[in-house]
Amino acid sequence: MSPDLHADAPESSKHLDRRTFLQATGILAATALGGGFSLPAFGQETAGAAVKTRVSGRRQLGKLEVSSLGLGCQDMTGTFYGTVPRRADMIALIRSAHDRGVTFFDAAEAYGPHEVERILGEGVAPFRNQVVITSKFGWDIDLETGRFLGGLNSKPEHIRLAVEGMLKRFKTDRIDLLYQHRVDPKVPIEDVAGAVKDLIAQGKVLHFGLSEPGPGTLRRAHAVQPVTAVQNEYSMMARDPEATILPICKELGIGFVPWSPLAMGFLAGGIGLETSFQHGDFRGMAPWFSPENRPHNLRLVEVVQNWARRKGATPAQIALAWLMAQNPCVVPIPGTTKMAHLLDNLGADRVRFTPKELADLNAALTRVPVHGARLPAGILSLSGVEAPAKAS
Repeated sequence: MSPDLHADAPESSKHLDRRTFLQATGILAATALGGGFSLPAFGQETAGAAVKTRVSGRRQLGKLEVSSLGLGCQDMTGTFYGTVPRRADMIALIRSAHDRGVTFFDAAEAYGPHEVERILGEGVAPFRNQVVITSKFGWDIDLETGRFLGGLNSKPEHIRLAVEGMLKRFKTDRIDLLYQHRVDPKVPIEDVAGAVKDLIAQGKVLHFGLSEPGPGTLRRAHAVQPVTAVQNEYSMMARDPEATILPICKELGIGFVPWSPLAMGFLAGGIGLETSFQHGDFRGMAPWFSPENRPHNLRLVEVVQNWARRKGATPAQIALAWLMAQNPCVVPIPGTTKMAHLLDNLGADRVRFTPKELADLNAALTRVPVHGARLPAGILSLSGVEAPAKAS
């Protein structure tokens, strides 16, 4: 299983679906904690509506310009949250996102595996040259069948073959931004960066990125081939990057792309004390959502809901806008398979905080400690890994 969990995840069948609630009433409820609020006009869209929700902001990841919010496509095959979306709906969602100003779309060979790349390639085909598509290598995946063979594989020859497969599945001539999905503890990062540098020289890749790297590995990679972006989990609940990785990105001019910016849907307000996760939903294994940790973590969700009422926004918009307010180099990629969630997320582009509001919000978040790890221990152990030294 790939550990990336970009999705703004669907709610449990026992909990009111956010899309249904938005469409039916125009209000997002605070579910188990109670208290609702009006959805702002820019978060609504109905037939014949004069205002279309869209992203107008643009940001720089290094030298790469993208929309201020991207779209994570990870769960478009239903791998992680126990639901299986229709392929045609996912293609329509991708095209709707582009129609609303999104130019940044995130995939990986491990998603599906392989199938999300095919879906995204078909989705962006009519406007391929207007968007940035990303993918990731690094898992030991059979290059033909997509079967996981176990563990990681960032050997240079495997990287080259993996990229050839990506180009075929996307039906494109280049990958705009190529990440190493996780640091391979058996391959020096200099060899990885060198392989990507060669692919860039050939025009098959345009930019290089890393996901969840150790800080030393990030610096070593950047010295061989400039890193355009780092993709790490980052949200109000997962603030680890603030200690080391985000400062390095600011220092070196590297963009930062938060995955799971809504904490697997938690910060969107769609999970309560009584929510149960269906079979196959990854959140059932995540410590944040355990019976002993969830009541404590819902206090942080309550902070977000209070600020949503204060700002006339939704919880998801507050959580995403907070991330974007951290630094201009930050570009969240909330994932979703639902149109109403997409519209809700894109509304974050319109939310602004004054310096005092941001300080007050940060203070409120600090007063509520997060209980439990963000991922199960086995998956979490793959983050922050330092690549071995290159033999002299």
